[in-house]
Amino acid sequence: MSRGLQVFVLVDVLLVLVLVVVLAATLPGRGGPDPQAGAASTSTPVATSDPGDGAAAPDEPVAFTLPSGNIACEMSVEGVLCTIRSFTYAAPQVTGCEAAAGHVVRFDAEGFGFRCEDDGVPTVASGSELSYGARESVGDYTCASGTDGVTCTDATGVGFRLARGQWVALP
Repeated sequence: MSRGLQVFVLVDVLLVLVLVVVLAATLPGRGGPDPQAGAASTSTPVATSDPGDGAAAPDEPVAFTLPSGNIACEMSVEGVLCTIRSFTYAAPQVTGCEAAAGHVVRFDAEGFGFRCEDDGVPTVASGSELSYGARESVGDYTCASGTDGVTCTDATGVGFRLARGQWVALP
C-alpha cells in the first residue's frame, strides 16, 4: 500500500470516528445529558412542541422556560402568565400599584398587562425548556420561543412579545 493511500485511509477513518461521536452526542437519548434528569417533578405538565400539523390545541395547562432561563411561562385555556427574571426596559406603571412591576405579564380574555408585584420580585420557575423556534399551544393561546424572547398570541393575533430589552403589545 502506498504512503498516499495509507494517509487517505487514515483520514477517512478519523472523519468517520468524528461523525460517529457527533451523532452520538446530538441524537435524542444518546450521549448528552438528559435535560429532564435531576429536575424536580411537579404536577404541571411539561411543554411539548406544537407539531404544526393544524391539529386542535390541547386543553391541558403547560409550563415552559426559554433556553436562556430568563423567561418562564404558564399557559392554560384561561390565558398566559409569563415571568421575566431580568429586564432592561423601563418598568411599566400599573394603575393602583405602588410596588414594583415589569417582571410578570398576564394575557387573557381581558387583554394584556403587567401585574403589580406586591409580594416582591417573583422568581422564574423552572420548567420544561421550549427550544428556540418551537411553539406551544393551549386552547386559543400560542406562545413561540425565539432568541428575541417569547411571543404569545390568541387566535386573532392579539398578544405580546417579551424580551430582556423590550416588551411589545401585539396589534
